[in-house]
Amino acid sequence: MKRSIVRWRHRVHRAREAGMTTAEYAVGTLAACTFAIVLLAVVKSGSVESGLSGVILEALGIR
Repeated sequence: MKRSIVRWRHRVHRAREAGMTTAEYAVGTLAACTFAIVLLAVVKSGSVESGLSGVILEALGIR
């Protein structure tokens, strides 16, 4: 009887950790998407876009 209780507690403990791992992946994915949106907004702003275009045109030798 004691052995089965120990096994049950071990299974419950492992299941609880699996759920936390999934939650951690969800939070990480949400943080990455938020960072991508912020980065896209910064890159699309006027001054940064013109600066990047200048760097690319200069690197290609078009200027």
